Amino acid sequence: MLARILGSAALLLAQLVNASPFGSLDATGLFGRTLCSASLPASCHNTTQEQNLCCFEAPGGSILQTQFWDTDPATGPTNSWTIHGLWPDHCDGSYSEDCDPSRDYSSITDILTNAGATSTLSYMQTYWKNDPDDGSDEELWEHEWATHGTCYSTLAPDCISSSVYGQDAVYFFDRVVALFQTRNTYQFLESRGITPSNSKTHTQSSILSALKAASGYTPAISCSGSDLSQISWYFNLKGSLIDGTFLPYDAPSGSSDCPTSGIKYLPKND
Repeated sequence: MLARILGSAALLLAQLVNASPFGSLDATGLFGRTLCSASLPASCHNTTQEQNLCCFEAPGGSILQTQFWDTDPATGPTNSWTIHGLWPDHCDGSYSEDCDPSRDYSSITDILTNAGATSTLSYMQTYWKNDPDDGSDEELWEHEWATHGTCYSTLAPDCISSSVYGQDAVYFFDRVVALFQTRNTYQFLESRGITPSNSKTHTQSSILSALKAASGYTPAISCSGSDLSQISWYFNLKGSLIDGTFLPYDAPSGSSDCPTSGIKYLPKND
């Protein structure tokens, strides 16, 4: 009877690990972390100072999912924007960077591979691309983790107890990919008749209105000169970055820095 109970427990553990949305989690990573109460407020929505920063993202509670539209040289698929990062801005619009140099990992590829996060890595190799003039994809991933990922309070070492080296980064890249997949900017624009063109121009308001109509929320857009080049989707976070809930909201007024008119959404060059 005892053997049967132990066997059932082992099977249940295996099912939990396999069912996790973070496929790279081991048993330590699954249970060896702070468990968060559902009653905690979302980031930037607290009325008193929260003490448990393993379960409440602060001070970087205004989270920006940023995407590139690189056309020359082109990066990523021709019918998709690519990932830039996931930035934990402060609630007042300021931000911190490079928060823990001791966790500046040197090989994100190896960390994800060794943790079993091969599906996340494979997706990144297609949709998280660096401009070749700026360096390799690996260099971009390392930069985004060191500059922004280490600033998440809910990924601090005290919040995670795992035998997996770089488990904090694994959580980060898993969530960046998952959140990016909910914001298909190319499809949002296409559904409203805005597609890449060498000749068409758009107003800032028409682009933002199209994105609002398609997604329900207004992002911030950025341009290189008059060329559309980047977008930022805004979120608050309820719970930990590891498994909390992202709550979208409209970008603050004036966040976009494109011209009011004459904006080009250029096709990606081959």
